[in-house]
Parts: sequence; C-alpha cells; structure tokens
Amino acid sequence: MPPAPILAGYLDRERDRILQDLVAWLRIPSISADPRRESDVRASAEWCAARMRAVGLEHIEVIETAGHPAVYGDWLHAEGAPTVLVYGHHDVQPVEPLDEWTSPPFEPTVRDGRLFARGAVDDKGQVLVHLEVVRAFLTEHGGLPVNLKLLVEGEEEVGSPHFDHLLETERERLACDGVVVSDTAMLGPDRPSMCTGLRGLVALDVVVRTAEADLHSGSFGGAVPNAAHVAASLVAALHDADGRVAVPGFYDRVRPSPPPRPERSPRSPSTRTPSGGPPGCGP
Repeated sequence: MPPAPILAGYLDRERDRILQDLVAWLRIPSISADPRRESDVRASAEWCAARMRAVGLEHIEVIETAGHPAVYGDWLHAEGAPTVLVYGHHDVQPVEPLDEWTSPPFEPTVRDGRLFARGAVDDKGQVLVHLEVVRAFLTEHGGLPVNLKLLVEGEEEVGSPHFDHLLETERERLACDGVVVSDTAMLGPDRPSMCTGLRGLVALDVVVRTAEADLHSGSFGGAVPNAAHVAASLVAALHDADGRVAVPGFYDRVRPSPPPRPERSPRSPSTRTPSGGPPGCGP
C-alpha cells in the first residue's frame, strides 16, 4: 500500500473551508475579454493577493499592466534549495451562451461530487491548490521544501497581450530555477498528473495582394492570381505530408523528444474516446 500523502490530515481537516474559499473566488466574474468586467477582474486580483497574505506568502503585490493586473507573492527561506516559479491566472473565459449552462456560471454548484462554475478548473481551482499547499506546509512543517514564487496573471484568456512586457520588467524578481505552469489537466479524478510539455502558439496577420484594385471575376478570373488561392497555398505549404512543419530552420533549435516511457504516461479512460483518441476525435 502506498504511503499516505504527507498533507492528508491537514487537507481532511480543512476541506470544507478550502471549498468555501474557492466558491467565494468563483463568484467573482473576472471575464478579461469583457470591458464591463474590468472592476471584477481587479476584484479577483485583490482577492488572490489577500489569500496569498492569509496563507503566509510574502512580498505580495498586485502588479499593474496596461490591461488587467497580475498578482505576485513569494516565500524565499529555503536556504540552498532551488527556486520554483508557479504560474497561473485568475481571469476566466466569457460564459455565453448562458442557456447552455445547467447552473449559473458564477453561482458555484456541486453536482455528483463536482463543483461547477466558470473558472473552477481554469484556473482558480489550480491556483488555490497551490496556495493551500503553501498554508499546509507552513502550518504543519514550518516551511517549504523549496523557495517559491507565485505569479497569477489577469489576461491569459485574452492572449496575454501585456505579459511579455511584465516578464521583461520583472525579470529580476521572477528569476528562478524552474517553472511550473499551473494551468493543465489531470488524467482523471484518481490520477494526479504532471504535464511536462505544452505546445506553443504563434499568431500572425498576413495580407496577400495580387492586384492593385478589385477585378471582375468574369473578365479576369483565372488569368489573374486569386489572393484567397494564394493564401490557401501558403497555409498548405506550412506542413509536409507527415504533419511536420516545413518552414526552413523551424526545427534548428528544437531538442529531440525523449523516447516514450509508458510507465510514466498512464492512459485514463476518462480522457480517451472509444476510438482511443482524445476527446473530439472520431475513429
């Protein structure tokens, strides 16, 4: 039988309080994409900062950006231990269409042992787990095994438009030995999981012009290149027949993937379709 988790007793005692704290945070409609919710996103940041103080973090600050605020806190008393930066976000996605919700998105509701609300698992629930683990370690053991920095962004759900600037201006404060992105999933309710890699994203605006003015398709169609066809050809040329990126030099600085280790990558039926693929994929 595996040993009991070292914080099991604390979590059993504090479970109801932790749940109520999460419910309180989830009631804040911190929709970063909605300008009408600007004050709510700020209220969410302030709530997070207050929770950081309550659990025992230090140097807490609501960091202003050109958009919505982020929140920072740390605990740096593990001499000789590495410093880990945990990233999360407190903003949430829009909730429309409302008529598709079984219960209102900002009225957290428990059904079949699960808590339903916007942000429960993206990403307030995960952030609160880290905060409560900090509280548990400080309460039960008097300290943390590592130095910890926690950064909770307020614009993740709108593409993090000001995050690069924040990282640049705060690079000294955020210096660390490793980063944990606390915005991923578990393989199942009984399978705590650690994600070791995420795919990146590049967004571009591309303008294709094939003429100086609009041309009548009846007179010029076929003779003059169609910008839509050219754009489609460009997109099609980005990958080869095996799905690899065909842009020259794209893989020059990419480290090869290590060989798969099935014993460290268990599959859970809850995350696979009957055909064996991820959700949304047919046979």
